[in-house]
Amino acid sequence: MDKRVLSYAVLILVGTFISSVAQVMLKKAARRQYASFWQEYLNPRVIVAYVIFFGASLLAVFAYRAVPLSMGPILEATGYIYVTIFGVVIFHEKLSPRKLLALGLILSGIVVYSLLG
Repeated sequence: MDKRVLSYAVLILVGTFISSVAQVMLKKAARRQYASFWQEYLNPRVIVAYVIFFGASLLAVFAYRAVPLSMGPILEATGYIYVTIFGVVIFHEKLSPRKLLALGLILSGIVVYSLLG
């Protein structure tokens, strides 16, 4: 992998990470009670999360200028790892054997693609 592709791949990873942060923001917003429908969807946390999603999408579109399309989904799959870590650390969710197996398969796919792709 040349330097240009690697630097653009890092952009996808950064975009995936900040997209995962936005997912946490939306989950935190969803756990609150709101007085009205409008307050539920037009509050700062939700608006900022969607702005972050939009920015992450633009970052990915920009990064695909150099990153092969076959590599993109592999890089974006790291979002499952970030979200799982955030769930355990922030929301104190339990990791079941099934979730651990799924994460192991995701990591295995990333490693296999990195070595053989």
